[in-house]
Amino acid sequence: MTSIEKVVVHPLVLLSVVDHYSRIDKVSSQHRVVGCLLGSCRKGVLDVSNSFAVPFDEDDKDPDVYFLDHDYLESMYAMFKKVNAKEKIVGWYHTGPKLHSNDIKINEIIKNYCPESVLVIIDAKPKDLGLPTDAYIAVDEVHDDGTPTTKTFDHVKSEIGAEEAEEVGVEHLLRDIKDTTVGTLSQHLTTKVTALKSLHDKLNDISVYLGQVAEGKLPVNHPIIYQLQDVFNLQPNLNVPDLMKAFTVKTNDQNLVMYTASIIRAVIALHSLINNKTTNRAAEKELNKKVEVEKDDKEEKEKDTKEDSNKKEVKS
Repeated sequence: MTSIEKVVVHPLVLLSVVDHYSRIDKVSSQHRVVGCLLGSCRKGVLDVSNSFAVPFDEDDKDPDVYFLDHDYLESMYAMFKKVNAKEKIVGWYHTGPKLHSNDIKINEIIKNYCPESVLVIIDAKPKDLGLPTDAYIAVDEVHDDGTPTTKTFDHVKSEIGAEEAEEVGVEHLLRDIKDTTVGTLSQHLTTKVTALKSLHDKLNDISVYLGQVAEGKLPVNHPIIYQLQDVFNLQPNLNVPDLMKAFTVKTNDQNLVMYTASIIRAVIALHSLINNKTTNRAAEKELNKKVEVEKDDKEEKEKDTKEDSNKKEVKS
């Protein structure tokens, strides 16, 4: 039984993996990239804080034919160790997006540097909503027929976590990417729609799983059934009139606040527009008045100059 219960992946790792994948994708037809994960393990939580790429290539037709540069891996790890000795090799990653048949063999190579090697599949081009990471750890699979045990991957919980400095950096990146012309209300609505789409996909997965279990295509997994039962038990009973009335009142109150805030925002914008026009009109009048004064002064100077010249001609 492994001591790792959860894997926390930092944003720096995600950025490094995406950069690695985009660089290789431009110059090669390789379907996935491979690298090492660095971090530390505390109380069953594996904290993946850094990573580096490793040269890798494989034959698409024969999974047993692949190349992993051990010398490069060892030299890079030695350099990282000089910078931060606390960060050790905790596993490896590839961009999947799914498990490959030769992952067990590659994992055995990484185990030479880390006994409890963790594989994290990071989808560099996610098509579905949700976390782009899936963590696995190799375990021995015992067969009922008495045949020798084989290695297989067991899924481990994973999440995205960041320290304060990383959160600030991510916020700056999102600020650069975010469209400033879109209002705050539109952003909130877009976030809600995205969350609802993700929930819809998860409910579809649950429905498909339960359907296959009911048809006998998949075996009954009691821990999953218990968790689903807890989820259903936590859902509110919408058949209670008082609860429905409370939901309706709460929703109406929130919509009223949003509607009132939108009206106030529109009134303030119109007020600012009127003030701006008034200020510009006053500035334009002041400028025109200044131009007229300068024009009159110029005409008077020309008139005085002409009179002086006429006087000089008469005297001569």
